[in-house]
Amino acid sequence: MLVTGGTGTLGRQVVPLVRAAGWKVRVLSRHAKDRGDGVEYVAADLLQDDRLDAAVAGVDVMMHLAGGPKGDDVGTRNLVRAAERAGVKHLVHISVTAVDQLPLGYFKAKLGAEQAVRASSVPWTVVRAAQFHDFTLKTVQAMAKLPVLPVPGGLRLQPVDARDVAERLVELALGEPAGLVPDLVGPKVYSLGELARGYLQATGKRRLSIPVRVPGKAGKVYRAGGNLTLSGADVGTRTWEAFLAAQTERASATALER
Repeated sequence: MLVTGGTGTLGRQVVPLVRAAGWKVRVLSRHAKDRGDGVEYVAADLLQDDRLDAAVAGVDVMMHLAGGPKGDDVGTRNLVRAAERAGVKHLVHISVTAVDQLPLGYFKAKLGAEQAVRASSVPWTVVRAAQFHDFTLKTVQAMAKLPVLPVPGGLRLQPVDARDVAERLVELALGEPAGLVPDLVGPKVYSLGELARGYLQATGKRRLSIPVRVPGKAGKVYRAGGNLTLSGADVGTRTWEAFLAAQTERASATALER
C-alpha cells in the first residue's frame, strides 16, 4: 500500500494502522529518509510528476493524504495518471467537507483534486473530512497571539480528531472501492469563538474579544452553515475539549522533563 503524505499529521496516524493490518507500506513524500521502522520511503514531487511511476510500481492500494495550501489539483492529477498506468486496484482519497460550497482558492484546488480521482479509471473511494483538531489549534493559537481576540460571527466548525480520520481511512482502504462515502465530522459543532475560548481556558490565558464579520460569498456560506454536515455523516468520538486536555497534559509533561 502506498501512502502519500505518510509523514504528515494524518499520515503518522495511518501508517502504523496499515502495518498492523499486515500490509507492506511505502510512503511517498518530497523528502524521503529511511527511518528504520520497516516502512519503505520514496521521494517524489507530485507537482512535478517526478519519479511517480517508480513510486507507484507494484502498488495494489493507494491512500492519497498529501496536501498543501495550493496545487492539490495538479498533484492529484499527476498521481492519478501514474496510478492508472500502474494498474492500482483501489485509490482512497481524503477530501474536505464543503469542498463544493466555499469559493476560496484552497477549496477550489481540493475540489479539483477530488474530481481528478472521481474521473479516473482507478476504482476509488473518497471521504470528505472536517477540519482536524490539530489545524483548528493552529488557527486559535494564531488568534490568541493578538492583543484582542477577533471572533468571526457566524463561523461554525465541526473539528474532528486525526486518529478518528485515520481509523476510518484504513477501514475504507482495506475494503472494496465505495465511491463517495458519508462525510466524517467531529462529535460537536462549535463557533470559532467557542473554540478559541476553550483554548484560552485550557492554557490559562485571557484576552478581550471583538466580533468581526466574514465578508463576501464565503461569509455568506459560513453564516448559512454551508460548511457543516449536520445529517448523514459519520461522526468521530474525540471532542475538542478532550484534545485540548491531552495537549495541555503533554505540554506540562514536557515542561517537567526540562
